[in-house]
Amino acid sequence: MIKPAEKRESNSALKEKERRQQTIIGIVVVLVIIAMITGIIITTYNAQNADTKNKIEKTIKAKKSLKAVKTAEKPKNMNNYGGIAISKNGYNNPVKGVPTIAVYFDPMCPGCANFNQNIDPYLVQMMEAGQINMEIYPMSFLDPLSTDHYSSRVTGGIYYIADNSNNPKSLLEFISNIFDKDFQPDEGDRYTPVSNKTLAEKAIKSGIKKEVAENAFQRHYIKWQKTMNTATPDRKELWNISGSNAGSMTTPTVTINGHIFDMSKVNANNLNILNEILKSIGLDEKDLGSATVRPKLDDKGTPAAI
Repeated sequence: MIKPAEKRESNSALKEKERRQQTIIGIVVVLVIIAMITGIIITTYNAQNADTKNKIEKTIKAKKSLKAVKTAEKPKNMNNYGGIAISKNGYNNPVKGVPTIAVYFDPMCPGCANFNQNIDPYLVQMMEAGQINMEIYPMSFLDPLSTDHYSSRVTGGIYYIADNSNNPKSLLEFISNIFDKDFQPDEGDRYTPVSNKTLAEKAIKSGIKKEVAENAFQRHYIKWQKTMNTATPDRKELWNISGSNAGSMTTPTVTINGHIFDMSKVNANNLNILNEILKSIGLDEKDLGSATVRPKLDDKGTPAAI
């Protein structure tokens, strides 16, 4: 028979044993949780590292593929990435000390037309005043959405005009005219063919010489165009940094001194595109187009965040 004292002693020992077991179990659970968390962190980190590495490799490969196209198959009046540089001084003669605003577009892209019709007139105004330099990057990735290679004919024509007509103002006027809401064709099933003659007439009305306009829309530089269509979206510096398309390129794409202008953020917050561009380069709206006032942002600085 167990005596009360012995029973109390036994119960005390049992409780102590249970306490130790619970403590040990608690420690094990904590260690398991820590191990799981560590595993998640390591897995996520490794996945992010791999993803970053893949993105870097894609960007390097894209830039190499652009350089690999033979000179004879490339437009002459462009930079290494397909940009046609325009300033108040003409082609490839930038104004020193002012920012460069670049626009990537496809002639069939509705959003590109909207940007062109609403914002480009102000960009041209600033460019002509020497407040900014411009770069335009015509692309033709929407070619399959027409029945007659509309995008590649127009994009080839833009490059051809830049190569054969020393009049960037007329080129910009032509681009504005093809983006006019009464001219730009619909994509896909609703596409209506546009003849080379019609495009040439648009170019001539924009101030392009007849002999240049009539030869401009023969799908010039097609190998370059195809390479650019494939390589340009793989350039990390052109990827959206916010919104549902973060991590990929969409058009229109706008950069300021090579830094992406966050169009997704502007649209998501119902901001005014022009106002945000002016803020990014440090220019008051009242000074837009003034030949005596320069933006605070120079040709090497980083634009202000939106």
